[in-house]
Amino acid sequence: MDPLITTATSRDARDRVARVAVLPVGSFEQHGDFLPLITDTVVACLIARRISAEYGLFLLPPVTLSCSHEHSDFAGTVSLSASTLAAVVSDAAESLRASGIDRLAIINGHGGN
Repeated sequence: MDPLITTATSRDARDRVARVAVLPVGSFEQHGDFLPLITDTVVACLIARRISAEYGLFLLPPVTLSCSHEHSDFAGTVSLSASTLAAVVSDAAESLRASGIDRLAIINGHGGN
């Protein structure tokens, strides 16, 4: 399993009884010729994993596509509108509230978000 994505089970989440979820938000865009397109997502995931482990929070899988319009001229960049990204985060927060988690920490790995 990819170490950047949570492997938590329903039992893990239930046993942790976290009141805060952590959502890494990255991007899929250019970072020059030698860094992967997913660089911002990797950074956000590593920070989110550390914070979640340190404080016993519920780690969510990353949002890997976000607002990268400023890099649209570079091969490989995929971008969402700001309203789509906001809707994804809002929907995730609403879903979490329905399951008893009323706070969401967003770890933003990309300045364009």
